[in-house]
Parts: sequence; structure tokens; C-alpha cells
Amino acid sequence: MLKSKSFLCIDFGATTLKVAEFEPNETGSLRLKNYGLKFMGQAGFDEANREATVLEALKALLAEGVQGAFDASSINVCAPGFQVFSKFVKLPATDPGKVSQIIQYEAQQNVPFPLDEVVWDYQILGTAPSGELEVLLVAIKTEVVESFFRTSEQAALDLNLVDVSSAALCNAYRFNYGDAEGCVMLLDIGARSSNLLFFEQGRVYSRSINIGANSITQDFANEVKMSWEDAEKMKIEEGFVSLGGAYEEPSNPNQALISKIARQVMTRLHIQMNQTIQFYRGQQGGSAPTRLYLAGGASLLPYTAQFFAEKLNLPVDYFNPFRNIQIDPEINLEEMAKVAHQFGEVVGLGIRNLAQCPVELNLMPASHLKKQQFNAKRIYFIGSVVCVLITLL
Repeated sequence: MLKSKSFLCIDFGATTLKVAEFEPNETGSLRLKNYGLKFMGQAGFDEANREATVLEALKALLAEGVQGAFDASSINVCAPGFQVFSKFVKLPATDPGKVSQIIQYEAQQNVPFPLDEVVWDYQILGTAPSGELEVLLVAIKTEVVESFFRTSEQAALDLNLVDVSSAALCNAYRFNYGDAEGCVMLLDIGARSSNLLFFEQGRVYSRSINIGANSITQDFANEVKMSWEDAEKMKIEEGFVSLGGAYEEPSNPNQALISKIARQVMTRLHIQMNQTIQFYRGQQGGSAPTRLYLAGGASLLPYTAQFFAEKLNLPVDYFNPFRNIQIDPEINLEEMAKVAHQFGEVVGLGIRNLAQCPVELNLMPASHLKKQQFNAKRIYFIGSVVCVLITLL
């Protein structure tokens, strides 16, 4: 349902918190009113203290804003890939009334935790050429979702939706690029994990790969006996992906080392991508990819695009999640362009407030959903009571 007020969308990334404020515009799309990022550093990896770290970053970001403080209090949030279990399963064509029962069984067999310890959801994405149903199954620990609620409440925000990164990216891509010809890949390289998505003729397939840019920082820090913070700073300021071969190394030995490590990490990621491509073509009946889009904070490491273009022999572009989003005139477009590639999940969250999306998951616990439904009905109940009292008077 279209909402008239502005709302916030928040991506709880591994090391970077991303927030955007949207409002519906006159054309039925979204207008970006404000945005911001807050780097949490290595503290974002500390599971024991992550909730406190995220809350501190969120409060600071909401207070600072970009053009001023954010105005909205209603929020949609996104869980990062490393906190989410997701799997594509195929179900035999069956009586529609039995589908939910079969999926319940699949969840029990596939989710690596007892179902009473997780919040899980699923979506039927379509039918395979074989006639089987293609289902996306996702789950997240209940304690993680509850931490989102505690963080939201302490920041005086009203949490309405809990999505996952791969689904949000899918919706952002479809909204901005439609359904391009052939098979297109989207690679979102995060700090702790990466999401690889395939789009082809209305179909979607995704896989979370446990390789991210933090591997570059950590390996470099271990090699030169440097703190993680200093190694991360050097990676951002001087790092690049070595092109190998006959290319001359930089004179700075640290820069030369970090470029080699970056290439090693990207090579491991490329190997995982190749395995996924083979699985997609063999087991999912997909076609060979014809293009790759890059997204995520690590994708702007210099020569990343050239590396994957050479390895995959494909054209490589950067994903623009704001392609079909109206930008408020107050926003500095030049500054926003530097970080736009990191906001794919955030835009995907925003689109959920517009209309029906290709992938609609909501990992809200049942107790909170009931509370939402009650609050939504309460205003009508109060209105009915007032009408009855007026009639009696």
C-alpha cells in the first residue's frame, strides 16, 4: 500500500550502517530525501557487542543526518547476508493446498537450527521448465531479529519490516533495470560476505558467498603485523586489485603487498562465482551470463571491474540503485555518486512501501506481527466506539 509520509530504510551491514529517508512522489515512485553512512569498523564483527555498536552508530547517524536530522520514525530494516540462512529448493508440482505443508517439511530438513529458534519465511518464485516449483527459503535467528527491535525502540523508531539482503537487492535490480535480455549477474561485495544474484526472463537465483573485503584487511594486517584499523585505512586509501602478469608493481612495498592480497581474495571469490555459474546452468537450467553488475562497498577497490571482466570475459558495469529514484534537489549528486553503489539493499527496502515486489519476505516474529495488526485495527475500533457514543447521545 502506498504511504504518504516519509520513512527510513536501514541496512545493518557488517561494518557499515546505511540509512536513507524516502517518500512516495507524484509519479508513484520514490523520492530520496536524505541518506547517510556510518562506519562501525572491526567492532561490527564482534557478535557479543554488535547490538550496542549498531545502536551507537544509528543514534549518531540519525542525529547528524546529511542535510540535517532524519525526520521519519517508521523504518524497514535489512539483515546482512552473514546473519541469514537462505536456500533455493525445488518442490514437485502438487495440490496448492499442500504446498505450505511441504515447505514446512523442507524448512525442518534444511534450516541448520531448530525452527523454534528462528524466524523463517519463504516465497514461491516460479515454475522450473521441469514443472517443479522454485522456492526461496530464508531463516534468521530469533535473537537477531529481537536485537533489531531493541535497537529500533532505543532509537525511538517503529520497526515495520525485516527483510534480507539478497531479496532487497533483487527488488532494487528489478525496479531499476526491469528484465534485461539474457542472463545478468549482480555481485554485491560486502565486508564479511558477498551476494551473487542471477536474473533471467523473470527468474531469479541467488547465493551468499562467505568471502568479503575484510579478508583483504585481515590478511594484510597479519602479514605486516599492523592493527586492523590501520590496515583498513591503508586498503581504502592506497589499495587496489593487482592485475598480475607484466604490470609493474608499485614502489611502496605495503601497497604492492595489499594489491597482491586483494587479487588473491578476488580470485577466491571468482572461483566461488564460477562454481555457482556451473550450478545455475546445470541444476537450475539457466543460461550463460552475458553481463555482470558490481555493487557493495568493496566493489570500488580500483581495478575490481577490470579483474572480473578479464576473468569472466564479460562486460562489467556498476549497479546504480537510484536509476529510477527521484533525488531531492538538496542532495549533492556528486557526493552521493561516490557511495550510491552501497545502497542497493536500502533502495530495495524502500520499494517494499510502494507496491507488490518480485520478492516479498518479512522476518517479523509472529508476536510482533499480531501487535502490528492490532495497532492497525485499533484506530478503526476507536472510531466505531466514538460513532456509537455520538449516536446514543
